[in-house]
Amino acid sequence: MRRSRVSRIRGASPYLLAGLLAVTGSLHFLAPKPYVEVVPSQLPAPYALVYLSGVAELACAAGLAVPRTRRLAGWATALLFVALFPANVQMAVDAGGRSDVYRWGTYARLPLQVPLVLWAVSIARQVRRGSGARVDRAPRERRT
Repeated sequence: MRRSRVSRIRGASPYLLAGLLAVTGSLHFLAPKPYVEVVPSQLPAPYALVYLSGVAELACAAGLAVPRTRRLAGWATALLFVALFPANVQMAVDAGGRSDVYRWGTYARLPLQVPLVLWAVSIARQVRRGSGARVDRAPRERRT
């Protein structure tokens, strides 16, 4: 039986989010300066924090890509998105002297955190506790 479109999207979902996290996590190392600029001045060692958050994003990406670790990685990813939200707010607040497009972009990304958190939670909930088995599998046909 052919899998439905929803089932295929659901199956690809962890890999899509892992890819997004892999790209953003890598950017923390390839171009750390924009991330350092949004670290609140009250926090110490901004470069270390940027690298640490990059490692966290890459670890979440790796965890989402592996079925055995997907449940834990989904919850960790949701938590990471929540934990990094203040940095996104700081970026929007500090965008005052930048171009209108940049400034509006920083504000537009704030509500996008909600679907990202929900996406990570949905991935975590797709997996049965303690296994890589997906919850939404179709029941096996009975042989008579």
